[in-house]
Amino acid sequence: MIDVKSLTRYYGKTTAVEDLSFSIEERQVVGLLGHNGAGKTTVMKMLSGFLEPTAGSVQIGGKDLNLHARELQRSLGYLPENLPIYPEMSIADYLDYAAHLKGLRGDSKRRAIRYSVDATELGDRFFDPIGQLSRGFKQRVGVAQAILGEPDLLILDEPANGLDPQQNEHMRDLVRELSTRATVILSTHIMQEVDALCERVLVLSNGSLALDSPLAALRESRELLLTSSDDAPNLVSLLTRLPQIADVATLDAAANKLTLTLSLHESAVMDTAAGNISRTVIDSGAKLYSLTPLRRNLEQIFREAVKEKGVSHGS
Repeated sequence: MIDVKSLTRYYGKTTAVEDLSFSIEERQVVGLLGHNGAGKTTVMKMLSGFLEPTAGSVQIGGKDLNLHARELQRSLGYLPENLPIYPEMSIADYLDYAAHLKGLRGDSKRRAIRYSVDATELGDRFFDPIGQLSRGFKQRVGVAQAILGEPDLLILDEPANGLDPQQNEHMRDLVRELSTRATVILSTHIMQEVDALCERVLVLSNGSLALDSPLAALRESRELLLTSSDDAPNLVSLLTRLPQIADVATLDAAANKLTLTLSLHESAVMDTAAGNISRTVIDSGAKLYSLTPLRRNLEQIFREAVKEKGVSHGS
């Protein structure tokens, strides 16, 4: 669906994005993450055709965005973080104008506007001037214009800005629905949104790609949390001797209960290690209370990825 090669953008002497390459398949929901100034907004502007790259290329559906900008822009929706809406226009007039810019006409335009308004629950405010709307409603207008024509590619920059919890949950449901027929690139600083919606993350740092991975793989760790009774004084020593175990650390040893973190070697098979650990605990005479994989949270993963590349202070 999207193929980005060596994408680079300079602002004067400042490097905003440098030699960025990645591919995204159809109907994936991909989180684009990074500190302020990491290059996220610049990347989204280039992916939408709003900004030309200094070097590199963007292909969407096999077509070069630089050569087929007008055609491709009609099949994508873009919600910038600061949407340039017109406060004196009503929602109706604004969406009619946005649909016209996308090349929608006649019945197709009317159906597209109706779908967008229903999907964002703007019907009761349809004829209100945009300038009189709350921040949350203005954000919904932005989403409505982005999904006009049910685009194949949807680029959303901070879609939850200004939304209350109920509106935010509705936004999540809408993104899930749209992802059944569209590719979605979602940029947000709210990690819960990424956890709830994305199947893959791209992390930028200093305008370069610091991490590109499926979210499920990132959550996995090479650590197990073991809780047992403390009946066996030599349990830690026995566990350390197992071939799958790289390290054993004691988290807690109180009230006749022992809690350990077991780090596995990279080559160790998780199920095999768990079986050997369980047998070792039971054979030692201790009682096995629980043995569970430790899951890494997204905040930790993000910090580690950015730390390796260095925190961005650029544009």
